[in-house]
Amino acid sequence: MWLWEWICADTAAPALGPQLFSGEHCVSLRSLARQSLLQTPLARLRGRSVLLSTADALSGALALLELDGVARRVLLCPPDVRQEHLPALAATAQIDAAVGNLAPELLQGLGIVLSVAVDPAAPQPLAEARAPWHQTEWILLTSGTSGPPKLVEHSMETLTQAFADDALPAMPDPERLWSSFYDPRRYGGLQILLRSLRSRGMLLLNPAQPLPAFLAQAAALGVTHISGTASHWRALLMSGAAATLQPRYVRLSGEIADQAVLDALHAAWPDAQIAHAFASTEAGVAFEVQDGLAGFPAAWIDAPRAVALRIRDGRLQVRSSGTGVRYLGADSPALRDAEGYVDTGDRVQLHGDRYAFLGRSGGIINVGGMKVHPEEVEAVINSQPFVQMSRVRARRSPITGALVAAEVVLHPAAAAEAATQITAQIREACRRALAPHKVPAVIQIVYALPLSANGKLLRGDA
Repeated sequence: MWLWEWICADTAAPALGPQLFSGEHCVSLRSLARQSLLQTPLARLRGRSVLLSTADALSGALALLELDGVARRVLLCPPDVRQEHLPALAATAQIDAAVGNLAPELLQGLGIVLSVAVDPAAPQPLAEARAPWHQTEWILLTSGTSGPPKLVEHSMETLTQAFADDALPAMPDPERLWSSFYDPRRYGGLQILLRSLRSRGMLLLNPAQPLPAFLAQAAALGVTHISGTASHWRALLMSGAAATLQPRYVRLSGEIADQAVLDALHAAWPDAQIAHAFASTEAGVAFEVQDGLAGFPAAWIDAPRAVALRIRDGRLQVRSSGTGVRYLGADSPALRDAEGYVDTGDRVQLHGDRYAFLGRSGGIINVGGMKVHPEEVEAVINSQPFVQMSRVRARRSPITGALVAAEVVLHPAAAAEAATQITAQIREACRRALAPHKVPAVIQIVYALPLSANGKLLRGDA
């Protein structure tokens, strides 16, 4: 598969085809049939291993579309990657060119001589017609929350597996316009970008654009399909700007979607399809749940499905043709086991005929030898009618090693209530639903919670 053939299946058609929007910029992808936004002839990048690092999402998205079939390998570098990790990442990926806006002194330190800018406002004539020269390897980074990120190799076939067999229109669908809170240089955002190529296009979030301005633009353009983490959606609901949008499809992924946030989204947009998906950079897209309920049906486990699911030691494992090819690097571990399964590290528990997500294996709080999944406690807290969102973390204790501590953001309507009454109600709800060692010993009311660059709650010991 070559992206350019997908974008321009019929260049003689009068329609503009898919477009990318961001801030004041609008780029028709079919215009790239005769021009390039890379400020050098594409032939100079042919066969190279390219580090793609741009300041804005639009330039990054346009560059990766142009590099497919040209570069031998592309390392997608999100803007939040720490600079001290770049030398090791560049060495592992054998980088010999850069596209974007890295500082000259940083490029020199990485030993990169060829550096190419991207400018959506300054198209250059194509020196020759676009043609595929390579099956480009796509290198994506894991989140790297506990050290340097891993490099996961994908092909365009693995990246599009989740929707390759969908009933996608042969030509762009003028009724469907995507948007996302994700950066397209991470797996979740790239999935949405690729989906948008068979639609009217996509509105990309500009990091410099305030959320109200982004939402106003989404409403003005008529965004119909939009994706983000559960924390993204809680923040949007807190902002009071939900009425700005009228989406047909709302998608959650990247974090556990508890029943409280699903119900809140259904209340905000009763006519929209609310779906939550499970995916990871390594495993690909495992499934999408569309019945409005948290978790997923137990019948999906060990069932004959295109994406195979199984549970081992309480953790979800996935086998799929959308799984990454491998971890890049000579000393990297195997990405799959002998049977082709990827261990996601996400722990699940059976409740009746449905599996519920408990949280990441690496995020467990140890209270005197007993395990607590922060997300399990958060789900109980978030289910309270006056709670907007919460974060549960470990607080050090000289007696038990750790205690459970919770930070809670309230709905504006609950702000007038006494803090002691609210915390007492939260604690009582936790006592009714959880084992004693999981009940928060400390509950703090806060005005906001920090999110990572990819929209997930920032965690860590309190």
